[in-house]
Amino acid sequence: MLGVPHGDGLEDSRQGAPRGVLYPARLPTFTRLSAPDAVAHLVRWFWIPEWDIQPGRTLRQHVIAYPALNLVVEGDSVELGGPATRVSHRDLTGTGWAVGALLRPAAVPHFTADPGALRDTSIAVDAPDLVSQVRATMPGGQQSAVDAFAAWLAAATGPPSAEALLANAMTELIDTDPDVRTVEDAATRLSVSVRTLQRLAARYVGLPPLAMVRRRRLQEAAVRLRTDPTATLAEVAADLGYSDHAHLANDFRSTLGLTLSTYRREVS
Repeated sequence: MLGVPHGDGLEDSRQGAPRGVLYPARLPTFTRLSAPDAVAHLVRWFWIPEWDIQPGRTLRQHVIAYPALNLVVEGDSVELGGPATRVSHRDLTGTGWAVGALLRPAAVPHFTADPGALRDTSIAVDAPDLVSQVRATMPGGQQSAVDAFAAWLAAATGPPSAEALLANAMTELIDTDPDVRTVEDAATRLSVSVRTLQRLAARYVGLPPLAMVRRRRLQEAAVRLRTDPTATLAEVAADLGYSDHAHLANDFRSTLGLTLSTYRREVS
C-alpha cells in the first residue's frame, strides 16, 4: 500500500539529493514537512508523495529506507510499515497520494510490542478517525493534513518514558554523526553499554544497531556515487570508514542487489 515504499528514505529536495532514494530523477511530486512541536518526540518528519501517472505507464521507486517504522495514510486505510532490511520498491500507477510519518522510536511501543516482527512488511492499523481527518484536507492541503495527523498522534499516545527518549537519542546519533562507525562508538557517545543499545534497538527499532550504522553508510555511499563522479570507488569506501573497497562493495551488493559500478553507471 505505501505510496512511496518506506518513505523514510526521502529527503526535502531543498537539502540536496534525497539520501535514501536511489534514483531521485524518478521521484513523483514530494513534500517533506517538519513534525509539529507537540509530536517532535514521536515523529522525525512527515512525508507526502502525490502522483499522476499517464494511463498505461508505471513509475517504479527504489528506496534504501531509514531504519525506522512509518505510519501511513493512503486511500481509505492506515498501515504501519516495519523496518526494511533491503532495498524496497513500489510501482506507482494512476493518480494518488499518501501521508506518512517517519516514526521516532518513542512512538513505536504505541503501535507494536515487537517491531522486529514487522521487518520488510506492514500491518493494517484501525484508525478511521485518522483517515477521515487526513482525507478531509488532501490532496493539496499538505500542512493541514500534517496538522491533523499530528493532533491524532498526540491524542493517541502518552508521554514518553526515559528509555524511549534514550532510544530516540540512539537513532539520532547513529543517523546523523558520520564519526559513529561502530556500535561501540555509539555506546561510548551515549555513555551506555553495547548490550543496552542492542536492547533498545530490538524494542524500539526492530533492527540491530549495527544494521542501523550500515544503513546510514550505504545511503551516504549512494549519494556520493551519484553526486561525485570524480571520486574512485576506493575513495568512497575510505571516506565512509570501510576497511577497503571490497567491504563496501559486498554491503552494497547484498543490500541493494547492485554492484557499485552498475549503480554509478545507471545514475550518471
